[in-house]
Parts: sequence; structure tokens; C-alpha cells
Amino acid sequence: MAEYKLLLTGATGFIGGTVLQQLIETTAAKSWSLSLTAVVRRSDQADLLNSKGVHTILVSGLDDTEALEKAASEHDIVVNVALGRHYEGPKSLIRGLAKRREQKGADVHFIHLSGTTCIAAPSFRPYAFELRTFSDKDTDIYDYELSREAHEAYDQRTADVAVIQLGEALNVKTYISMPPTVYGRGTGWFKTQSHQVPNLIQNAIRSRCAEHIGSGLARTGLVHVVDLARLFALLVTKVLEGQPIPNGKDGYYFSNAGDTNWLEVTTLIGRVGFELGALDTPQPRSISLEVAAEKIGEGDVGFTETCFASNTSTRPEKSLGLGWKPLKTQKDWEESIRESFEAIVRGAH
Repeated sequence: MAEYKLLLTGATGFIGGTVLQQLIETTAAKSWSLSLTAVVRRSDQADLLNSKGVHTILVSGLDDTEALEKAASEHDIVVNVALGRHYEGPKSLIRGLAKRREQKGADVHFIHLSGTTCIAAPSFRPYAFELRTFSDKDTDIYDYELSREAHEAYDQRTADVAVIQLGEALNVKTYISMPPTVYGRGTGWFKTQSHQVPNLIQNAIRSRCAEHIGSGLARTGLVHVVDLARLFALLVTKVLEGQPIPNGKDGYYFSNAGDTNWLEVTTLIGRVGFELGALDTPQPRSISLEVAAEKIGEGDVGFTETCFASNTSTRPEKSLGLGWKPLKTQKDWEESIRESFEAIVRGAH
């Protein structure tokens, strides 16, 4: 039986914890042996994961580049599901994988979590690029990101470019998963709530009313966290089976499984919150981008617009061609709003 070693970052997070669970389930059903190791920052996190049969390596954080490089040099695959807006950590992991490749003389692989905010069209600020629908079969996504980055740096997009360029330079095969808004309850042992929708729910509770930016008509895609994790597991499976799937500049993978706009989101939040007695009205209201930045974006106007008032449209044609098939439906999306609202009211993580 072939034996491989996989290193996962972000195992204590919402997406990363769910990816870890999916990898565990996938590994149990396959003919190859996969040793799973998670990078964590605290000993109590390591203790819990070790008790579940997951190896761990302690680092001080994503800036602990020396430790990350060493850890990656001992593995065949790195799945980076930590903060996608950090790019020095991924570069260290890729350098470590390059050392592994030199040692073993075999291909090594880096699977990186990004997001469609990298290719989103803002609703308020001047925008120098044409709004378009992307397919992950398009061959110019890297060139598009590079052009956008030259026009205006965005740290998550900076990370994408760095991953592809360094992977190409060091002969490390790279793959970028670029999901839209991720929803649902995570299945990991730590953080089980996402960011965007819970942030809007928490703001609604504080304001006693659901709020969207401007008209709220900016559109975003949707994917359930478990469906996204299944795509990560599928990419790992294809790699371990030796299937030559697209990588590098052609290695983008979308996971859009539905779409909505922020007015529809806050309408659902308003309805559920009013039914639960947490809001004074079921009707959402409009606020300005500047006010929203203070309320839900830590004062960062650009980041707030990117996350809550930009348009994205993607088609996961390549992902579907690999055999990925999202299982969650529009009903699951709507039910997740209530589940998230109730979890926040209970104080769940």
C-alpha cells in the first residue's frame, strides 16, 4: 500500500476543520495510506487532535516561516486552509515542499484556499475591469489576477499570485480553490461558524435590525462548507491516485453551488431574527458603505465593500468535470440562516 504524508494548516478554523474531517473520512475509504498532520498554535489544540489520531506540529503562527518550511519539507502534500490573506506563510510551505521534492525525487503538491473576492467587481469604488462571469476552465484567470494586482493590491490576491509564481519557479504543483461565500455549520472540533453571514447576524442583533449596504443588490455565489471540503478531498484524491489534473496557472477550482444577493441575505436574517424576538422588525434597512465599515468591517471601507457589496459570478465547470457534485440545496442555505442565528443567540462558536 502506497504511503503519503499530508500537512494541513487551518485545522482549528471553520473551513479547515471541516476539510480535516472530510480528509479523515476519505482516507478511511481508500486503498492508499495517508498520514495526516495538522499545524496548530496551542498545546491544547494539539492534545485534542492527537487524541483523534491526527498528528500535530506546533508553530507560533503563519509568520513562523522557519517552522512552516521545515514542517512542509517532511510532507508530500500541503493543504493550506489557513488565512488566505497571508502570503509569507504559503511561500514558506512551498519552499519546504521543494526540499521534499529534491529529497524524494517525486512530485509534491500545494492546495491553497483563496476566494472569489479576488475577482469581484466592487459596487461603489471606481472599477477599471469589466464585470464578467468566470469559468474555472478559463485560461486567463492568473493573468487577470496579475493585472488586477498591478492596478490595486489585495492581500488574498497577492497570495494567489505568489503561490503560483513560487510554485512554478520551484517545480511545486499548485492548486487554488476559490470558493464564493461559504455557509453552513462546520464539522471540525473547533470553530464551526463562518464569517460573513454570522457577522451580519451579530450586527443585526446589535442594531435590532438587519442591515445591507446600499441597495443590497450586489450578487455573490454560495457553497456549503461541507461541499467545499468535499472538493478539497477530491483534489487530494486525484493527486494521490496520480491523475494529471490542471495545476499552476491552470489550477484554479471554483465551487459555486448557488447564488444570492445581500438584500436577499438580510431579508432572511430579518425574518428569522424577528421570529426569534432578537430584532424589532423583519424588514432590513440600507446603510452606507462608510457606516457598514465601522459596524462590520473594522473601519476598512475597501475590505467591507469587497466582502459585502461586490459582484461575483463563477462557474465550477472544471471542478464538476473532476467529479465534484455539491449536495446541499437552496433549502439548506435558507435553513442555515436560522441555524446560525440560533447558534449566535445561544453563544455557540
